[in-house]
Amino acid sequence: MKKGKIHIKFVLFLGICLSALNSYSQDLKTYIDEAIANSPEIQKVQFQYGIAAEKVNEANWLPNTEVSAGYFVSEPETRVGAQRARFSLKQMIPWFGTITARENYMNSMAAAQYEELVIAKRKLVLSVSQSYYNLMANKAKQEVLEKNVQLLETYERLALTSLEVGKASAVSVLRLQIRQNELEQSKEVLQQQFLAEQAVFNNLLNRESDMTVVVVSEPKMPLGTEMISEENLKVHPELTKYDKLYESVSKSELLNKKESSPMIGFGLDYIPVSERTDMNPIDNGKDILMPMVTLSIPIFNNKYKSQTKQNQLKQQEITSQKEERLNALQTMLSKAIYDRNSARISYDTQSKNLKQAKDAEEILIKNYETGTIDFNDVLDIQELQLKFQINQIESVKTYYVQSTIINYLTN
Repeated sequence: MKKGKIHIKFVLFLGICLSALNSYSQDLKTYIDEAIANSPEIQKVQFQYGIAAEKVNEANWLPNTEVSAGYFVSEPETRVGAQRARFSLKQMIPWFGTITARENYMNSMAAAQYEELVIAKRKLVLSVSQSYYNLMANKAKQEVLEKNVQLLETYERLALTSLEVGKASAVSVLRLQIRQNELEQSKEVLQQQFLAEQAVFNNLLNRESDMTVVVVSEPKMPLGTEMISEENLKVHPELTKYDKLYESVSKSELLNKKESSPMIGFGLDYIPVSERTDMNPIDNGKDILMPMVTLSIPIFNNKYKSQTKQNQLKQQEITSQKEERLNALQTMLSKAIYDRNSARISYDTQSKNLKQAKDAEEILIKNYETGTIDFNDVLDIQELQLKFQINQIESVKTYYVQSTIINYLTN
C-alpha cells in the first residue's frame, strides 16, 4: 500500500474514533493532534523510518576503487629499458542488476518500517482516547456524588424537622450524616484518581503532568451502533506489516542471487621505463600502459546457499507470526464486541432500575407530606439510585473504550 493511501486510511480511522463522541469530539481531536505532534514514541519511529528510507540512497554504491603503487628496488631490465615502478588502478563492478536489487530490498525494508509508524500512531490514538474516557467517567461520577450529597442534605433537614415533632429518631439523622460523610470520602478518592489519570493523559501528550485537562462530564450512550466490518481486520497494519516483511525477504533473496554472481573488474597498469644508454632500440624507454579486465567468481558459495535457506525459514517464520497475530486480533475484536454489547445492555437495565428508584423516591416524599416517612427507606433508595447512576456511567465508559478498540482493529 502506498504511503498516501495509508495516511488517508489513518485519517479515516481517527475520524471514526472521534465520531463516537459526536458534539464533544473536537476537544478529544485537539488532544490527539497534540499527542501525535509531541509524542517521543512517534518521533522515535519517524526517525527509524527516516533511517530506513535513507538506506535506499546508501544502496547505490560500488566497491572501493583500488589504487596501488610500487617501486622496483632492483629494476628489471627489458629490451626497451629498465622498469622503475608500477602504478595500478582497478574498479570492481557488481553483476548486472545487483544495485537495483539492493535498492529494491532497501525500499521494501522502508515500507515495512512505515507500517510501524502507522501502528504507533494508531496505538497512541487508542491510548489517548481510552485515558480521556477514564477521565470523563471519573468527572461524571464526581458530579453524581455531589448531587447525591446535596440530596442527602435535603433529607437531613427533613429528618431534623421530623425529629423536632417526634416523627423521626436521632439515629435516622445520624445515619443520614454518616452517609454524607461516606459520599464525601468517595468523592475525594475520585478526585485523587482523576489527578492520577490526568498525569497519565498528560504524559501521553508529552506535557507537564499537572496540566488541567477539560473533559465532558455528562457522557451519553450513542443511540445506534455502527456496522462492524471484520474483513477489514485482515488488512490491519499489524498484519500488513508481516506482508511487507515477507516481501522484503523475497527482495533479500533476489539480492542474494545477484550477489552470488561474478563481479567484473576493469583496471589499468602503468609502468614507467627508463631509456637505455648502451643502445637505441625501437621504442627505447617507452612506458608500458596495460588495460586489464578482472572476473571475480564465487566458487565457494556456501555463504549464498545458506542465505537462501535462511530466507526460506524467515518467510515461514513471518507466515506463522502473521497467523498468530491474526488469531490474537480476532480474539481481541470478539471480546471488544461482546463487552460493548454487554455495556449497552447494562446501560438499558440501569436506566430502567433508576426510573423505578426515582418512582420509589417520589412515593417516599409523598408519604412525608402525609406525615409518615421512614428514613431507612430513604437511605436505601438513595443508595440504589447512586449505584444505578454509577453503573450507568461505567457502562457508557465501557462502551466508548470498547468502541476505540473495535475502531482500532477494523478501520
